[in-house]
Amino acid sequence: MQTRKPIVAGQFYPGQHNSCVAEINECIRQEKPAELLPETIVAGIVPHAGWTFSGSLAALVFSAIKQRHDNVNTFIIFGAAHGYYGQKPVVYDKGSWLTPLGEVAVDEELADAVLKSDAAVSDTQAHEYEHSIEVQVPFVQHFFPAAQILPILVPPNEQAISLGEAAGDIIKQQQKKIVCIGSTDLTHYGPRYGFTPMGTGAKAVRWASEVNDKEFIDFALKLEPQKMLASAAENYNACGAGAAAAAVAAAKKLGKTKGLLLAHTNSNEVMLQKMGTSSAEAVGYAAIVF
Repeated sequence: MQTRKPIVAGQFYPGQHNSCVAEINECIRQEKPAELLPETIVAGIVPHAGWTFSGSLAALVFSAIKQRHDNVNTFIIFGAAHGYYGQKPVVYDKGSWLTPLGEVAVDEELADAVLKSDAAVSDTQAHEYEHSIEVQVPFVQHFFPAAQILPILVPPNEQAISLGEAAGDIIKQQQKKIVCIGSTDLTHYGPRYGFTPMGTGAKAVRWASEVNDKEFIDFALKLEPQKMLASAAENYNACGAGAAAAAVAAAKKLGKTKGLLLAHTNSNEVMLQKMGTSSAEAVGYAAIVF
């Protein structure tokens, strides 16, 4: 059986079982009260930086799902395409993924259904060095140890919406509980990222969060995947716009009309809070459920 081995364990998140569990527990410090959550959750948007910076926001989303659904059979995890430059979404369609928490099976039956819809193609090799899905898998294993996963890399083009809509249609036909997760970070601001339209300094970093990130978040909350893709292409406010748009398109197909923002921050705010230092750069992170 084909098994994908972790490539960022020990870098983006702990590489050993006990330390991995300990950090997940550290991430679960704040929960949204259940009464504020949607009655059912069909999708979420999570960040994919190192857990030190964005793990608490990813944990918020998975914790919210757990509050509403004790059992989830499969998570379709839409990932950012950092190193994949094809136009078509690519599915990891067989075998399993390994993390410090053990092995999790790929939902091969669901993979077949997605591939038959012609919304994606099979390419396990494309997933080999991509971290945006991997960093979510231990959260799945921790909160939902019996769940399977379906990893799909999603380029930031219109095919992301077609994929999300196809996923929504497929989910409607299933008897099991399936949740879609879109993995994206938001604005990468500062000289290091070659993006400084408002100059540098605290005011510019604040603009990246309060204006640039907010536009993308607002389109997501209103379930407008086309505008999400257009905004990211024009304003560089998401590195996984395709992944997020696919999750939103699926949520819309499944009858959702709005999203709920659980948290929004950036790496500079995290550094100030945890380390007492600031930076000329910042990367935005949001946690959203639908």
